[in-house]
Amino acid sequence: MKLRGLIIAIVVLAGLTGTLYWSNHHKPAETTEASSDAAPKILSLKQEEISKVDLKKKGADELSLVKNSSGKWQITAPQPFGAEQSAVFSLLGTLSSLNSERLVEEKASDLKPYGLAEPSLEADVTEKDNRTQKLLLGDTAPNGHAVYAKLENDPRIFTIASYEKMNLDKTSNDLRDKRLLPVESDKISRIELVAKKQDIEFGRNKDEWQIVKPKPMRADSMQVEQLIGTLTNARMDLSSSDNAKKIVASFASAVPVATVTITAESGTQQLEVRKNKDDYYAKSSTVSDVYKVAGTIGQGLYKGLDDFRNKKLFDFGFNDPNKIEVHDGAKAYFLTRSGSDWWNANGKKMDVGSVQSLLDKIRDLSASRFPHSGFSAAALTVRVTSNDGKKIEEVLVSKNGDSYVAERENEPALYALDANSVTDLQKAAADLKTETTPSSTKPGK
Repeated sequence: MKLRGLIIAIVVLAGLTGTLYWSNHHKPAETTEASSDAAPKILSLKQEEISKVDLKKKGADELSLVKNSSGKWQITAPQPFGAEQSAVFSLLGTLSSLNSERLVEEKASDLKPYGLAEPSLEADVTEKDNRTQKLLLGDTAPNGHAVYAKLENDPRIFTIASYEKMNLDKTSNDLRDKRLLPVESDKISRIELVAKKQDIEFGRNKDEWQIVKPKPMRADSMQVEQLIGTLTNARMDLSSSDNAKKIVASFASAVPVATVTITAESGTQQLEVRKNKDDYYAKSSTVSDVYKVAGTIGQGLYKGLDDFRNKKLFDFGFNDPNKIEVHDGAKAYFLTRSGSDWWNANGKKMDVGSVQSLLDKIRDLSASRFPHSGFSAAALTVRVTSNDGKKIEEVLVSKNGDSYVAERENEPALYALDANSVTDLQKAAADLKTETTPSSTKPGK
């Protein structure tokens, strides 16, 4: 009996081993097919060859995007608008290389269970040879993280990630160019700003801005660039629940904030901004209708002349000048730079720390306001030569009671200076000292 049981156990073990071997080497055809085609690519197109995209969504107007002869994308339906190129490129990136998550059915006979008989979204992609691919998107899969998809002339049904549908489900407002002044900042050559009952005009000379109206003045280029940033970032607020008629009415009764006219290579554009209670509205010469805008737009434009004037007395900035000359009453200081060293009029090498302190005080001289009078005889004169001798700036400082008023040579503008900034400069000049080293004499002296 024991021998018989052993024989039976051996036979059963052999049968199980054979079954296991066969199952490992002969998987069902369905499983093999699913692993090889589990996540095939649905669309593989050359993005630069796409010339048109039509988005058709249930219950919404068809959205059409067309690439014009210059390579720019435009919205042609439901209304003609300029398109935000980066937003369109993002859409094209999804369409041109769309991967599936998995293959659901190889040859679908019924599309209704997937919501594809009447797709929730259809994307028709036309290439430059007029060949069109139609992508259909249906219901959300049971897992909640995928959407059924297929191409119109392809019997296969796939799932794609839900976020891929979000990347394609765009409206005209999502893709339109929302800029109220569609211009590149570096192309702007002239700006006219009417705000605070002042008419100010700026002109660009290479990378430098100058105030040309109401009269020629030095401009603070950083402030002008901030103004340009405000203008180029002015965008229509399309999320507002107010209808167009209400916005137009609010604009009509609003208080004017600023009107800006810019000139660029492409021509002239104008933006008018008004405020109604806490809301700002804008009307542009380049787009139709009136729009709500962010409060930062109105605040960035509501500036006067003094906001844009250059308050610094010297323009040499952070470049080390070649010469410094200070006359303080009967005292005079002459400094010349050679490489990284500074020398006085007697050819003595100067202590670099004391020179740097004086240089910082000169560089920091800045106006607290712009008075129309108050300058008399100069009590302090500072002359700076920079740019390898090509630029010479001279500032005269006059004492006016407890304060000081300065003027730049050959300029009519006056600058009110804080008394401490002047006394600190005088002290830094008086504290200049020579370097106490054996090599403190300039060669040739």
